[in-house]
Amino acid sequence: MKQTVILGNIITMDEKRPFAKAALVKDGVFAYIGGAEETKTLAGSDAQILDYGENFIYPGFIDGHAHGCFAGYRAIGQANLAQTGLTDYAKYREIIKDFIAKNPQREIYLAAGWIQNSEYVTKTYLDEICSDKPLIMNTGDAHSCLLNTKALAWAGIDAAYAKKMGYDLVHVDENGEPDGFICEGPAFAVIHNVPVTVEEAKTYILAWQDFAISNGLTATAFAGDDLRFPEAEAYYQLEQEGKLKLRTYANVIIPDNAENPKAEIANVAAIRAKYSGEYYNIIGAKVLLDGVVEAHTGWMLDDYLDQPGYHGVERFNDHDKMVALIVAADAEGLSVHAHSVGNGATKFMLDCIEDAEKITGDLDQRNILAHLQFVTDEDIQRMAKTRSVAVVPPLWTAKVPGNYDTEVKYVGKEWVDNAYPIKSFFDAGANVVFHSDYPVSPLMDVKLSIYMAEKRAFPQILMSGDTQRNIKEAITREQSLRALTINVARQFHQEHRLGSIEFGKIGNMTVYDCDFLHADIEKVVQANLVATIIDGEEVYKA
Repeated sequence: MKQTVILGNIITMDEKRPFAKAALVKDGVFAYIGGAEETKTLAGSDAQILDYGENFIYPGFIDGHAHGCFAGYRAIGQANLAQTGLTDYAKYREIIKDFIAKNPQREIYLAAGWIQNSEYVTKTYLDEICSDKPLIMNTGDAHSCLLNTKALAWAGIDAAYAKKMGYDLVHVDENGEPDGFICEGPAFAVIHNVPVTVEEAKTYILAWQDFAISNGLTATAFAGDDLRFPEAEAYYQLEQEGKLKLRTYANVIIPDNAENPKAEIANVAAIRAKYSGEYYNIIGAKVLLDGVVEAHTGWMLDDYLDQPGYHGVERFNDHDKMVALIVAADAEGLSVHAHSVGNGATKFMLDCIEDAEKITGDLDQRNILAHLQFVTDEDIQRMAKTRSVAVVPPLWTAKVPGNYDTEVKYVGKEWVDNAYPIKSFFDAGANVVFHSDYPVSPLMDVKLSIYMAEKRAFPQILMSGDTQRNIKEAITREQSLRALTINVARQFHQEHRLGSIEFGKIGNMTVYDCDFLHADIEKVVQANLVATIIDGEEVYKA
């Protein structure tokens, strides 16, 4: 039996024993939590000792909505445009040309992290640097793409396709021909149809795992496993090879307005039976209700101010099919994880959840709404009443210069100034969870999440000026820690195994040199990760 004694200032997130000085892990599971001397005595002389002195030990941090394999793909399989604040289109082309020169063997080139500015670019922008192979440039939020002429032909995107999908999703020139810009469903289809081998996917997953663990994560949601992409098979093989450490709780993407919801869920259940294990586990279905406000694709209740008669893109908007999907998922012990940015999308989803619960009688399915930028007061209360999980992004709460003005222009100052109502979800009694949405969003940072959840602004060391927004929605440090630990475990139906340092739970911990509960908030944002512990093993040390 392998035994490890962990020493330090332990914040357990266990209400019965909130603090301790030591924990004993036996074969990867907490066997005792208490004082240092009695813990050492119980362990015996052959136990490994991990002494972190006066540093602070937390339950292993968990991300409620990220894109694991995709993160590794962006990091090493694509030209990376995601440099903080970079909106220089000339610089983008330099980065892409350099990637092409270093990867001449690739048949299709991808670039990701494009942040759109007011300049509108078309396929010509990419044709000028790559005319002989398909080249696709993906926005940072992944909801839009720019394709060169070769990529349009490869993807089968022509005038007929544009007319079929709609010109708000496939932009065209004055002759009705696609100009290269696509968004939402067509964009997702293009990215996921780029061929990737299982071996490549395994490389991407391991790159993501190293990155996540080095940022203090011990588990994460995978918000969008696509069965056209060999992620499940890659995760399965890596687990069989003993190479997985980071626990991943995956949600399989369901097509918009799926023709046969029951069959889709049956397929998810079959994939779960084939591929799920201890470190990769399929727990639900992922749906996209809308897009993002900055691309005019967030589903709003009211029209966009700059486009009267238009209120955004309704991706999955068939009420009966969504109810059927939720009911079928419940029968299989699965949840539904919904991308929901606009207030119209959230209202739609909660309407469907309420009707599904009348059929199933299950008030503990824990369906998830992620992002929740704009939410009505009524729907905040309904999140708690339906026991839905509010997966929120503290890293998005600040006013971002330029982006803030764009949102005000599109949906109005009142909505924008009251965005991301995190405290209100807590006050209503909802299960609130933090997410990074990495790499769709370029930041993944535990300490910054805690800072921004309290300050609702960027720290001055990161961005100068007044970036504070909606300070009335600030929350406490304890609430932030719960949203990073035990609440996420509840989202996964894993609160009996993860999320707190308690007897019988998995020995996952994250060590920082800062007391996140009591330290000055400006010191919190400058905290340093000391170690990440998974199954009682130190898998990362700074």
